[in-house]
Amino acid sequence: MNLQFLLYKLEDGIATITFNRPDKLNAFTPTMADELIAVLDHIDEDDKVKAVVITGAGRAFCAGADLSSGKDTFNGEGNGESAVRAGNTLDYSDESVR
Repeated sequence: MNLQFLLYKLEDGIATITFNRPDKLNAFTPTMADELIAVLDHIDEDDKVKAVVITGAGRAFCAGADLSSGKDTFNGEGNGESAVRAGNTLDYSDESVR
């Protein structure tokens, strides 16, 4: 697993996922979301994992969404697709909702 902003360790059945952007108070990015999904999928397939701990490096767990990209922060990948259905209901089966 190639991770840029997360650390992953498995020890004595305990999987530890660490948000690793301490200089940004671990502000959450789309890349971190993709990495978190990949790590959780990996954990789901590993019968050695008995518990999962999610933590943050440095002085903050997670400051929330990284808003440094301004108005484009929540635009996703820009493919024009949306999980929002007519009537503003959410399609929970859509991969983007995950």
